[in-house]
Amino acid sequence: MSAAVPFWVEVVAAALLVASGLFVVIGAWGFVRLPDFFLRMHPPALTYTFASWCVTLAGILYFSMLASEPRLHPWLVIILLSITVPVTTLLLARVALFRMRVGGADVPPPLASPRD
Repeated sequence: MSAAVPFWVEVVAAALLVASGLFVVIGAWGFVRLPDFFLRMHPPALTYTFASWCVTLAGILYFSMLASEPRLHPWLVIILLSITVPVTTLLLARVALFRMRVGGADVPPPLASPRD
C-alpha cells in the first residue's frame, strides 16, 4: 500500500521546509524594516512566494514517495497563489494610492481617461 519514505527524501523535505521558514523570517524582517507602504509590498511578497514554493515542492516530494506514485495535489496551492497574489497586490496598491490622493499627499495624478 504505502512504502517507507527514504531518509534522503526526509532530509530534502526538511531542508525545503527550513528554507521556507527562513524566507518567511526574511520577509517579515523586510516588512518591519521598510518605511513606506509601497516599499513594503514587493520584497515580502517575493519571499513569501519563495517560501510557498519550498513548501509545495517538499509536499510533492514527500507525498509522492510515501505513496510510491506521483502526487500532484500540492500544486493546487501554488497555482492558486500564483493567480491570487498579483491581483491582491494590485488592489492593495490602488487603494493605498487612492487614500494618499484623498489625504492630499504629493503623489502622481491619476491617468487621464482616453475620452479626455
